[in-house]
Amino acid sequence: MNDRTDPPNEQPAAPRFDRGPLRKEVRAEIRRLQRLSNRGLWGLALFIFISLGAQRNFDFFPPLSEGARAVLGAAPPVKLISIALVVYSFSGLVLILSRMMGGTETYRGWSHLGYLSGFYLFYFYAEALSDNFWAVFAAGFTILTLEYYSIWNYCNEAIRTEKELLGKLDD
Repeated sequence: MNDRTDPPNEQPAAPRFDRGPLRKEVRAEIRRLQRLSNRGLWGLALFIFISLGAQRNFDFFPPLSEGARAVLGAAPPVKLISIALVVYSFSGLVLILSRMMGGTETYRGWSHLGYLSGFYLFYFYAEALSDNFWAVFAAGFTILTLEYYSIWNYCNEAIRTEKELLGKLDD
């Protein structure tokens, strides 16, 4: 008989990991994603606000003086402004769709808002805003809505992932 005994096969208990800070970090990320998903709504609301002014032909601004018009020069032809709007709209949509396919959290609505406001101003300066208002509005609403959907979709997917992680941490 062998007096030697084998050491027990018990493994020492793993130290309990404090998950509190990690939970706090995950909850903070969820709040950040929720705020990020609302950016598109703010951009869309601001565009509608600017569009209301454009629909009134910016009558709340003082008229442009002849001296200012002389400094700025002649307005570009309306057809060129319209061609630029079509090219801008098409390229903007392509870029948004490619970002959607890539699944990035980049929101480019603020730059779109600036460009679309520029189109309103170009048509206003060319004295053709009333004839072209709906073209700019339709292009802008489409672009900004798709931009909002893109960021909203990304954020909701990331929030779902973070909530799954939070559920695993609670187990």
